[in-house]
Amino acid sequence: MKVFKTSLLAIAMLAIVSCSDKKKEEPFGKIETTEEVTTTNEATENISDGDLAIVNKGKEIFEGKGTCVACHQPSTKVVGPSLKEISGIYKEKNSSIVTFLKGEGEAIVDPSQYEVMKANFAITKAMSDEELQSLEAYIHSF
Repeated sequence: MKVFKTSLLAIAMLAIVSCSDKKKEEPFGKIETTEEVTTTNEATENISDGDLAIVNKGKEIFEGKGTCVACHQPSTKVVGPSLKEISGIYKEKNSSIVTFLKGEGEAIVDPSQYEVMKANFAITKAMSDEELQSLEAYIHSF
């Protein structure tokens, strides 16, 4: 009888513990932004508040209506090259990301991906010069 009561108590305790309200969220479809935030913070430490506002606007466009985040990440090649790679090559060649996003420049980072990127020109060509410059500032923050 004592073993039965002990077993019953153990089962009851297990049932109570397993019915906890603490649920683990699954990361499916979520993009981890820890690396991006760290990189942006390091890269933007020494810029003015006005320039930081432009970079933040660019980030908003990059992650939102620009849909850039679907193919580009801060330091990892996904479909398209990383933001660090894009920024480095454009700075090295003294070229304009804005000109490219308007569809008026050649692909200098990864020409093999030009046809994939070309489909997004409908989005970027509809952006104002101010939005494109903000997007460029955000990319150069890496």
